[in-house]
Parts: sequence; C-alpha cells; structure tokens
Amino acid sequence: MSRRGFYLFLAIGLAWGVPYFFLAIAGRDFSTPTIIFSRVAIGALILIPLAIKRGALIPALKAWPWVLAFAAIEMIGPWFLLTEAERHVPSGLAGLMIATVPIFGMLIAYFFQGDKSVRHPKTLAGLAIGFAGVVLLVGIDSLTGTFEPIYLLMLVVSALGYAVAPAIANAKLQDVPTVGVIGLSLSMVGIFYAVPALMALPGEIAAGPHIEAVGSLLGLGVISSALAFVMFFDLVKEVGSARATLVTYPNTAWALLLGIVFLHEPITIGLLTGLPLVALGSYLALRKH
Repeated sequence: MSRRGFYLFLAIGLAWGVPYFFLAIAGRDFSTPTIIFSRVAIGALILIPLAIKRGALIPALKAWPWVLAFAAIEMIGPWFLLTEAERHVPSGLAGLMIATVPIFGMLIAYFFQGDKSVRHPKTLAGLAIGFAGVVLLVGIDSLTGTFEPIYLLMLVVSALGYAVAPAIANAKLQDVPTVGVIGLSLSMVGIFYAVPALMALPGEIAAGPHIEAVGSLLGLGVISSALAFVMFFDLVKEVGSARATLVTYPNTAWALLLGIVFLHEPITIGLLTGLPLVALGSYLALRKH
C-alpha cells in the first residue's frame, strides 16, 4: 500500500470513529431518524453542488440502479438494523460484530472477485490479530448479557452489508466519479428518512436542542458522511474493496481514544493491549503479498 493509501486508511478510521462521539451527544436531543436524515442531508448539500460543477452528477444518475444498491446496502439497511439492535444488545457485542466486516470482505474477494492474495498467511494472520485486538478493546465483560437471537442476526446482516457494498462499488461504479456517487447516495438515503425525520424535528426544535447537539449533527454530515465516504472510495480504488473494509478495525480504537480525551472515559488494560494488535493486524492484512 502506498503512503497515500496509509494516510487515507488512518483518516477514514478517524472519520468513522468520530460518529460514536457525535452520536452520544446528538442522541441527547435528537431522534435516530432526525440524526440520520440530518447527516445525509448535510453531506448531500455539500457534495451535490460539487458534483454538478465537476460534471459528475450525470454519470452517477445514469448508473442510478447501482448507486441505489450501494446506498441501500451500505447505509439504509445497516443504519436501521444497527440502531435497532443496539437498543437490545451490549454495545461491546455490537462493536465486535461490526469488526467481522473485513472477514466477510475477504471471503467475498476470494470467492466472488477472484482475489487469491487474500488467502496469504500474513493476510489471514492480520485479520485474526486485528480481530483479537478489537475483542480486547471492547472488553470481554461488555459482551455478556441476554438478548434475543434476532438482534444478533441484525448485526450480522449489517456487517455483511458493509462488506458487500464496497464490492458493488468496486465492480460497478469504479468509472463513475466518486463525488457524484456519494452525493447521489446520500440524497437517496435522505429521501428514505425524510418523512419520519420531518415528523419528529418540529418537536425537537421546540424543545431547544443544545448547541453541542447541533454541532454534532454538522460533524456527522461533513466529516462522517461527505468527507469519509469520498475518502473511502479512494481507498477502495487504492487497495481494493476487501482490504478497504479493514477500516472497521481502527474505528473502535479511535472511538475509545476520543472517549478518553473528550468524555473522560478511563484508560483500560484492554485499550493498552488491544490498540497495538489492531495496528499490527491492520498492517499485515492491508499489504498485498
């Protein structure tokens, strides 16, 4: 992987680790539909004018079936399933299940994309080491609890969606300008969530949301939606869809580090031991052998 790809990997991990911090703040004053609608609407407002200026929107509209498939599998489905599942399962289990995304990504690459390099021992060792690091990060204690199997299935389907969507983008949208694909995708997600969000929003505004919550919505839209997805598409082109899904490993690490810095959460033994494993596992699995 090039130095540019490495920097992209770290930046995306941060951009998708930040949402845990933003969501914790925005969730105090806004409902889930409002948060999702706001983040994609803000992202679309940034990217659609840029796509029009660059002539990228028309190619994306011509490829709208695949753009819709990407939006549904990457955003609409997982965001709903994850939000619902996390109401009923331990947060550590949810984080651990999302960490299976690279495993699904490698299986898709091997069996459906013909990428034989993913079965290299160092790549497989990297997957295992990185996953072990995530287990240590979330903590064994956070995985305990009773819940109905349907919620575990929701998490599995979400993780599978996060693995399948980049493969679709890599196979069907590689020649379509990224800014057009992401701008149109965010617009489609916004249309899906518009009605429930607009029903909830008047009451939430009347209640007087805190400035921190409003700022978190802006952060979700600008950093975690518009910027992160554009960078992610660049990473897919750099290392392939399977290895790009490895960004889910550092996501958890970034989220915990931000919690320590801004929410004064404790530094744990799991963090100190898991972080080096995530770094080592990501390094081994990212390299093409």
